[in-house]
Amino acid sequence: MEAAIAILALSLVAFVVLGVYLAVKAVGAAKRGVERTVTQARKAVEDTTLRAKSMGQVGVAGELAQLRLSLRTSMRATQDSLHARVEQDESLKESLSLFERLSGHGHELDDELKRLEREPDKGRVGERMADLRERTERITHAADSLRWAARDRARQFADDDLAALSAEIEVESGALRDWATKGPTTGVPGGIADPAPAAPAGTAADTPTAQALAAARPAPAYPWQKTAKPETTN
Repeated sequence: MEAAIAILALSLVAFVVLGVYLAVKAVGAAKRGVERTVTQARKAVEDTTLRAKSMGQVGVAGELAQLRLSLRTSMRATQDSLHARVEQDESLKESLSLFERLSGHGHELDDELKRLEREPDKGRVGERMADLRERTERITHAADSLRWAARDRARQFADDDLAALSAEIEVESGALRDWATKGPTTGVPGGIADPAPAAPAGTAADTPTAQALAAARPAPAYPWQKTAKPETTN
């Protein structure tokens, strides 16, 4: 009896601990989701502000905003492209590692440009614009090079796969048309033709043949058109 009570108590404790653990995990996941949403919203606001400054301001202030916008757009596009493809192509891990190193230079430059936006001495800032433009160009060029190389690699893989698939389909199509190159079938050993007359088209004899072909034909693994999602009018 005491052993049963002890087992029951331990089970209750285990359930309580498990419940607390799951609750903590759920809270952590919700917190990370909120943080991601806030971060994305903040980035969107910053990009909109920079775009407005680059178009609405002239001189050094407008050029600084344009450099920051160009830098952030290029780096973010490359980051998203590499992360989206690295799971399908492990060779991109090295590219992603190089991009992380490049990101350090990009963040450093973005912070410097942001500080210079608040610098009251625009004359001193103007003297540095040539160097800032060159650094921005070097970083964005490197990021663009990584992004387009990854896209070209993915497209080449897709083209190779499509070419191989097309070749297999041509072979299969030829096999399916093999009946056109053969003579009449024989039902008696020794090549003697089956004396039974062929059933005319549209008779019941076509039914077993159609059923046999349908059974031999493999069912598609995936539907061509997936479940439709409601369209938005954004």
